Amino acid sequence: MLAASDVTIRPLAVDDEAEAQAAHKALAADGFSFLLEQVEGQSWHDYVQRLAEIERGERLAPGRVPAAFLVAEVDGRIAGRVSVRFELNDYLADVGGHIGYGVVPRFRRRGVASALLRRGLHELAARGTERALITCDDDNVASKGVIVRAGGVPDARRPRAVRDGEAKLRFFVPAVL
Repeated sequence: MLAASDVTIRPLAVDDEAEAQAAHKALAADGFSFLLEQVEGQSWHDYVQRLAEIERGERLAPGRVPAAFLVAEVDGRIAGRVSVRFELNDYLADVGGHIGYGVVPRFRRRGVASALLRRGLHELAARGTERALITCDDDNVASKGVIVRAGGVPDARRPRAVRDGEAKLRFFVPAVL
């Protein structure tokens, strides 16, 4: 298990292209998209700038919300990422939630997901959100454990949601600074 000081969580940078692409490839095998909002043919510099615009809520595509994209770094390697959605649209309020995270397989079961979730909750609290909706795949026991350990409790009114074949467990977690 990594100590909290062993995990650095920060915005994606221009120098991260090779590491981020490697993380994207590693998670693609699990059907998970590590890099979000990337457009084919877009330069890496422009992609990083676009993520900053999305966080500020600028030039959002239809149906998109302001969101931060942060990466976890361990020993100079990108170990995971967290997407922190500052608003919920219909899809996010149903199955997506405020926070989505993914951990590169070689860094799993070491506390990276917990660190990413804690940081996401901190980011939400800093913007005034008191309670975050967090979802995970119905069969993702590890993620469910991370959410519960962070104080997550099942949504009493609707603990499970299914949308377009996606089955998600729904939890509410206090957002704290």
